[in-house]
Amino acid sequence: MYGVPVADLILFVAGAFAAAFVTGLAGFAFAIVAAAVWLHFLPPTQATALIVAYGLIVQGVSVWKLRRAIQWRRLLPFLIGGVLGVPLGVELLRWASPAVLRIGVGAVLVLFSLYNLVRPQLGSTARAGRLADGTVGVVNGILGGATGLAGIAAVVWCSTRGWPPPEQRAVFQPSGVAVFATTALWLGGANMIGADTLWLFLIGLPALALGTWIGLKLFGKLDDAAFRRVVLVLLLLSGVSLLILGR
Repeated sequence: MYGVPVADLILFVAGAFAAAFVTGLAGFAFAIVAAAVWLHFLPPTQATALIVAYGLIVQGVSVWKLRRAIQWRRLLPFLIGGVLGVPLGVELLRWASPAVLRIGVGAVLVLFSLYNLVRPQLGSTARAGRLADGTVGVVNGILGGATGLAGIAAVVWCSTRGWPPPEQRAVFQPSGVAVFATTALWLGGANMIGADTLWLFLIGLPALALGTWIGLKLFGKLDDAAFRRVVLVLLLLSGVSLLILGR
């Protein structure tokens, strides 16, 4: 249907399940895992639209649970920056070649994986102000609009701000959802979401639900640290393969 090869359709469903499973079990960003699988066979525009749509569902639930912990004064610069950055990212998605975007996402996957595997001691940004937070928000918006990988910049930045982990989540998850929502509106307004993308979205919903449910059921029952390392190594290998294929 819609000219999607059966093999690609199976990989798409498997990618949706894997991303939801990892997110439910270990709290990893859905977008990173999904992009690592889907960009090997889907056009970047289609992959971004699907990541944004599913990200709104998966991350939206988490943000609703965090709503009482949100400090709007702290969050606002990230929200404003994200909204400003999304149009730039969408334009990049519109005009950049698929090969360039795959290389860009591959580089992000490699850097993100290495950062989390090595965990370097970054300098403290506890004294950084709202302008710096807003700039990170813009970067989040650009990444979200171009690739669907909203939140990566905020995750790294928040880890250097000296905030406790729950307060970090109350910043990078809501700002990621805001970028997803803004990106969805821009992609829809630019007529970049076709019927084939909507069909894939519906096809992947059962896998999304099943993966999330199983991940949450197994939460706390597996060695979380070991599981994270395995996932990060797989993301690293996927990022390297995207860099090679994108040439």
